[in-house]
Amino acid sequence: MENTIKETFVTHGENLLHKIEELIKEGNVRKITIHDKSGDELMSFPLTFGVVGAVFAPVLAAIGAVAALIGECSITVEKDDVPLEKDL
Repeated sequence: MENTIKETFVTHGENLLHKIEELIKEGNVRKITIHDKSGDELMSFPLTFGVVGAVFAPVLAAIGAVAALIGECSITVEKDDVPLEKDL
């Protein structure tokens, strides 16, 4: 059974899209949630294996639009907790 871990990153709107793309490239991300400075959820989207390119383009466009409107925000990422080889 795999565990899910959560990480939160604080960034500014202009860096939001870049950080999201970076997280997606990691490959073990299950869900990304974006919150504004006051903690209100702005958007949330699940990720599945193989979600890249044209399929993900509309989500990236929406993130870009949100990034243009907000200042400081936080990104909460749910990842699969993959055990290290030494833990097996």
